[in-house]
Amino acid sequence: MEDVAVIEDPAAAAVSLDPIRSRLLAMLAEPGSASMLAARIGLPRQKVNYHLRTLEQHGLIELVEERRKGNMTERMMRATAAGYVISPSAMAAVAPDPSRSPDRLSARWLLAVAARLVRDVGELVTGASRTRQRVATFAIDGEVRFASAADRAAFAEDLTVAVTALVGRYHDENAPGGRGHRIVVAVHPSVTREG
Repeated sequence: MEDVAVIEDPAAAAVSLDPIRSRLLAMLAEPGSASMLAARIGLPRQKVNYHLRTLEQHGLIELVEERRKGNMTERMMRATAAGYVISPSAMAAVAPDPSRSPDRLSARWLLAVAARLVRDVGELVTGASRTRQRVATFAIDGEVRFASAADRAAFAEDLTVAVTALVGRYHDENAPGGRGHRIVVAVHPSVTREG
């Protein structure tokens, strides 16, 4: 089971967003059968079986083992990942594009950049899984509390200068065998959630 799987197929995305199927995916972090899940979710086994077949057809769950129970075979299923991310490529025709409104101070532009990040890293992860390789990435995630809007603006300016200097020091347009890497640095207000 993967930690995170990327859903790029529009049909698989639609299947995963169904409330019952989403609950079944969460329950299948541990292997279970249609009859076990039916008892937990309060639905008839046949209806759960229908949803499980649909999830399996789209690669969201997989068969772990088959057990004989009398004259029946019980299929033990498990989610293919602990968590799922739907890539913007699943809605390619309407996916956000940062080049459409390149306003660095706009929250909507940041959202478009984040969508591109999810799409690109999702494609890299999917390709790496197929070839059983790792993707070289690096990220920093932290929080800073500004005393004022002026401090926030000064921080953004200092950060821009520092990143520009680092890029200038390490970027080599003509490096033989070199590979381009995208840099995304974002600052946005923290979101507080209960629980």
